[in-house]
Amino acid sequence: MIPVNLFWFRRDLRLNDNHGLFHALQSGLPTLPVFIFDSGILDKLEYKNDARVSFVYAEVLRIKVAFEMWGSSLKIFHGIPLEIFRQITREYEVKNVFTNVDYEPYALERDRAVERFLNSKGIGFHAYKDHVIFDKNEIVKENGTPYTVFTPYSRKWKQVLEDTVLSVYPSERLIDRSLRTKPFPVPGLSDLGFEKSITAVSPPAIQEEKIREYATIRDIPAADGTTKLGIHLRFGTVSIRELTIKSQMWSDTFLNELIWRNFFSTILYHFPHVVGKAFRPSYEFIRWRNNEKEFERWCKGETGYPMVDAGMRELNVTGLMHNRVRMVVASFLTKHLLIDWRWGEAYFAGKLLDYELASNNGNWQWAAGTGCDAAPYFRIFNPETQQHKFDPKGEYIKKWVPEAGTKSYPPPVVEHKFARERALLTYKTALT
Repeated sequence: MIPVNLFWFRRDLRLNDNHGLFHALQSGLPTLPVFIFDSGILDKLEYKNDARVSFVYAEVLRIKVAFEMWGSSLKIFHGIPLEIFRQITREYEVKNVFTNVDYEPYALERDRAVERFLNSKGIGFHAYKDHVIFDKNEIVKENGTPYTVFTPYSRKWKQVLEDTVLSVYPSERLIDRSLRTKPFPVPGLSDLGFEKSITAVSPPAIQEEKIREYATIRDIPAADGTTKLGIHLRFGTVSIRELTIKSQMWSDTFLNELIWRNFFSTILYHFPHVVGKAFRPSYEFIRWRNNEKEFERWCKGETGYPMVDAGMRELNVTGLMHNRVRMVVASFLTKHLLIDWRWGEAYFAGKLLDYELASNNGNWQWAAGTGCDAAPYFRIFNPETQQHKFDPKGEYIKKWVPEAGTKSYPPPVVEHKFARERALLTYKTALT
């Protein structure tokens, strides 16, 4: 057997500026690129036409074709990663495995198991920072503890960035160093237990105009003012370094959004208990109503509040929801209906194209008032005020809730003033 190094693609589905791939390709041995459709993740997905699986599948095939243009190929597997690596090490004389760090609890546990196995065989495991600009303990307080409030974190983040030259890794120039091999077979989507989704995904285009105008139109749901890069950041089809460098030039407001993403990733890394529990333990005592019929009305977009309903219907149809509207629907679920934020978090996890654990969890806990840097619990969005302010002409509402204002539209599931006072009393009682 010819000695090889492996590169394991995960949340980094691109050939350009790929940190771990760059180091693998310049390691001195032919590189065998692999991708594993992780059954530990896929088996938990509810919908067999999940658009995210179709998206990842298409991107993996695109990478495979690119390698084959250089006389190499991408070896694709389906199963439990640890078992897959047992198989690979029987087929190849593997010297090292290169990859990029994934900070989610499941991924960290998975990688520790894989690393232990590889090390027991004398094989190195090398994971590189690629998904965020700063990770782990790179942005911490003077005493070495992690930040739990966004504003000082972002201030320190920008300060460190100013003193940092962001490295770009020209991995695309080294593809010819990958292992020469005939094309490997490809499992079909049906072999993975899925079918092709009809949901469209925008291409990974970093558009200067969109980013420059972001500050002025980002809160207008009827406008095409968002970059739609969320899914591409989630699966690494765009480089976070390239996007950050351009955002520095084009829009400080958009740069702040990238910092929020980095912040929530850091919170998840340092405080993994946020998966399933409130960041602040005292908020575990809130007595949620958890009315299932009201939750179903929220899910379907039938609450009687047009802004809330439009957002939920947009999500259900497209897998997307405008950023401003996400805050409105999350506040409505947790404050107006007093339904546990974890219910909403789970629903979003099953529907959002750009779902990633850290941001979804962080934003839901922010809306519910249970998280780090949370809005005070007495800050409760009025859906009608939000509609008048951000959709004054009703363009967004008309698109998704055309029956609003007619007899066929349901009455509000709860009256705003009553719901607000009920929420304030419930939170206050739990926290005293």
